[in-house]
Amino acid sequence: MGSDKARLALATSLFLAAGFTAGMAGPSPRVWVAAGLMLLAGIAVAWPLARLRAPVIALPESPAPDARRLVTLQATLDHLPVAVWLMPDARTLQPLSSRARRLAAPGGVRDAGKLDELLRGSDRSGPVVLETERGTERWVLQRQTLAIDGSEQVLLALVPLEAELETESLQAWRQLLQVLTHEIMNSLTPIKSLSSTALALLDEADAREDLRTALDAIARRSEHLSGFVTNYRKVSQWPAPVMAPVNLQALFNRLQQAVGAAWTARGGEATFELASPSLRLLADEGQLEQVLLALIQNAEQATADQSHPRLWLQARQGRGGRLQIMVRDNGPGVPSGLERQIFLPFFSARTGGHGIGLTVVRQLMAGMGGRVRHVRPLERGAAFILSF
Repeated sequence: MGSDKARLALATSLFLAAGFTAGMAGPSPRVWVAAGLMLLAGIAVAWPLARLRAPVIALPESPAPDARRLVTLQATLDHLPVAVWLMPDARTLQPLSSRARRLAAPGGVRDAGKLDELLRGSDRSGPVVLETERGTERWVLQRQTLAIDGSEQVLLALVPLEAELETESLQAWRQLLQVLTHEIMNSLTPIKSLSSTALALLDEADAREDLRTALDAIARRSEHLSGFVTNYRKVSQWPAPVMAPVNLQALFNRLQQAVGAAWTARGGEATFELASPSLRLLADEGQLEQVLLALIQNAEQATADQSHPRLWLQARQGRGGRLQIMVRDNGPGVPSGLERQIFLPFFSARTGGHGIGLTVVRQLMAGMGGRVRHVRPLERGAAFILSF
């Protein structure tokens, strides 16, 4: 700071001296040269001070990018295919998406007051039924508590299920009708033809063997049709589950004794693993065993052409404390594109399959409050995960 003051004083003195000399110079060129030199010296001395004192103006960052992001976020939220509300307090319910506003407007729910009461009174997520102008519809309510600026707020979302469920149901019925038509016609057509042949043979004296053959064929086709109806009853009629604690270690031991020797005899191996021997599960033990046996049989059929077939059953605690049981094999796996169809009644990706095993598995799991899903392992094969 002291050197700056001295530099300023010196520069001022040189400017004054240059001015005084120029005023007294008259026509003498030497005096003018001296005045010019003093002026230049003053400028040279003062130049660093001018650079130091030059004001620096900091331009604020443009808020345009943040504004654009906010507009994009608001537009995205408004066009979500779900109805979303924010409840900052018990008295305020603020719609955040156009679906939420349409649902409460005329043409949406029949009673907007009941919808408001449902949303305000909800304390947990789960399925709900709404009476809309289109009829009774199934939705899933998702409730999430948020902490914003130190205050607790609630985010509510209603996810529509009706269209997706109707599409899946129609697909299942279409598939079922196709199978029923195919199986029934495949049996009735030859039965009708053979019956006519048998009636004609009754008038022939030496047609005993031909008549026996025709009647035997009729009996076989009738037996096939009866077996098909029996399988259909298996899919459509199951008793309600009796829920009780299940010791998974004991259940796995029984399954290993039941199927392990058969896998070993085929040159393969069946592995049963529990993350902890103390794992327990609330389920119907008989129906759970039926589910696992159906999946094991499915794995056995899938690995029929393997030189070293492998079966894995693993039980562990998944995320959120949910218990999961995985049944995996090293077969060719489910063909790509058929992952959603394998659970449809009477659909089978295997030639000659009846298509009821996975349907029964899905129905029994739903009855026990669980779910079954197919995943494609990193290695070859197929895996089915039971979640409770």
